[in-house]
Amino acid sequence: MATTASAAPIYPLLSSSPRSSIPESLTLVVSQHRVSSKDSTIQHCAQVSRRRDFIGGIALLAALWREPLASEAREVEVGSYLPPFPSDPSFVIFKASPKDTPALRAGNVEPYEFILPSTWKQARVANILSGNYCQPKCAEPWVEVKFEDENQGKIQVVASPLIRLTNKPNATIEDIGSPEKLIASLGPFVTGNTFDQDELLETSIEKKGDQTYYTYVLETPFALTGSHNLAKATAKGSTVVLFVASANDKQWPSSQKTLKAMLDSFQV
Repeated sequence: MATTASAAPIYPLLSSSPRSSIPESLTLVVSQHRVSSKDSTIQHCAQVSRRRDFIGGIALLAALWREPLASEAREVEVGSYLPPFPSDPSFVIFKASPKDTPALRAGNVEPYEFILPSTWKQARVANILSGNYCQPKCAEPWVEVKFEDENQGKIQVVASPLIRLTNKPNATIEDIGSPEKLIASLGPFVTGNTFDQDELLETSIEKKGDQTYYTYVLETPFALTGSHNLAKATAKGSTVVLFVASANDKQWPSSQKTLKAMLDSFQV
C-alpha cells in the first residue's frame, strides 16, 4: 500500500506525456530511487528485528543467570556464616575448601586457612583473575579469594604455578631461593602493579611443622593495593601460595595490628 501511494502522483505524469518527452535517464533514476527506497525499508526492518532479538536475548540471559543470594555472593559480614576463632571471638576462621575456588576444585592448590575480623566481607574475584579460565594448567598467578573492610583494608590469597619459579617438581620454598629472590618474582602480585626492592622493609623465615613460610613487610607508596603491604608465602604441591594484607595511609595506623594478626594466622 505504501508503494502504490507514493507512486500515484508520478504514474499519471508518465502516462499522459509522450514517451519520447521523458528522458530515459530520468526514468532510470526514478526506478532506482523506488528500488533503493524499498531496499532501505527492508534493511531498516531487518536491523530493528535483529536489535529486538539481541535485546530479548540479553533479557533471557539475565533471567537465566540469576543474581546470587547475599550469602552466596558473600556480600555480608563473614561473622554471619564463618565460625568464631576460639581465642578471640571478634575474629572468625576461614578454611578454604574445593567449593570456594576453581583451583581448589582442580586440586592445584592445597587447602589453606586464616582468621579475619567478623565484620569483614568477601569480595568478588573477576573471572579473568580467578584462574577459572585456565584450570587445571595455569601459566600465570591467579587470585584465590579476597576479603575487605573499607575502614581497615583488604586481604587476598594469590597462587602461582611452581613451574613459573622453578623447574623442580614439588619444590619447597627453600628450593626456589631466598625470601628476596621470591619477592622479586611475586612482588607485582603483592602491589598490583610494579615492585622495587627498595620497597622491601623487612623479611623473616618461619617454620610451622614441615612447612616453611617467608614473611614480608613492604612500604609501597605507588602500589594499587595500598601504600602498606604485608605478605606471607609458602610452597606446597604444584603451587606457591601468597597471602597479602594491604592498607592505605588512612587505614594503616588503626588496622596494622589486625592485619598482622591475619597474616600470622595464615597457613597451608
